[in-house]
Amino acid sequence: MAFKASILTLYPDMFPGPLGHSLSGRALDKGLWQLETRQIRDYATDKHRSVDDTPAGGGAGMVLRADILASAIDDAAPAEDPRPRILMSPRGKPLTQARAHELAEGPGAIIVCGRFEGVDQRVIDGRALEEISIGDYILSGGEIGAITLLDAIIRLIPGVMGNMESADTESFETGLLEHPHYTRPADFEGVGIPEVLTSGNHKKISEWRQSEAEKLTKERRPDLWHDFTAE
Repeated sequence: MAFKASILTLYPDMFPGPLGHSLSGRALDKGLWQLETRQIRDYATDKHRSVDDTPAGGGAGMVLRADILASAIDDAAPAEDPRPRILMSPRGKPLTQARAHELAEGPGAIIVCGRFEGVDQRVIDGRALEEISIGDYILSGGEIGAITLLDAIIRLIPGVMGNMESADTESFETGLLEHPHYTRPADFEGVGIPEVLTSGNHKKISEWRQSEAEKLTKERRPDLWHDFTAE
């Protein structure tokens, strides 16, 4: 069964967006994964199709209503649906490559794109939504986060990438940032390619790449370096 993503959003026209191009787009055309979008407003109960209300206790902004979102989730994912239910949220756990792998190996995901000030906590708890964040910053809504999450997942689905070996050495796959890359021309603005890369000595090339990856990680991501050296 192909990976199936169901997106619950107030802006379904934002999809597939970038996911309709390049690797993910070709994979979508081939049926390696499936995408459906659901308009949350379709589950509203008033003539204005309202989906939000003022926050309990006062304060600025509006909150996405629990009853309406719960109806959308229940329709998209009946009780027997095994797919995880995810809410894109800045307070969620940071997305990791490991989590992307786990999701890529599963049947798909129900992804809720939050808007306004937030989502009523009762639907998060009642529908067991897993909150995922793509970074320590605020976006206008969860749609861009959902696209980012799906892009990270889809490229890991078997058959999507032509050469899965190239993915094995990418940043975060080994716990390190990726080493520098070079290609032709041999001389660019007076700067050449490191000699070791043109030596033909695969052992030395591998050692150089590992050393550079460790150096970059230590300099740029001390948090990753700490975890790598602690293993």
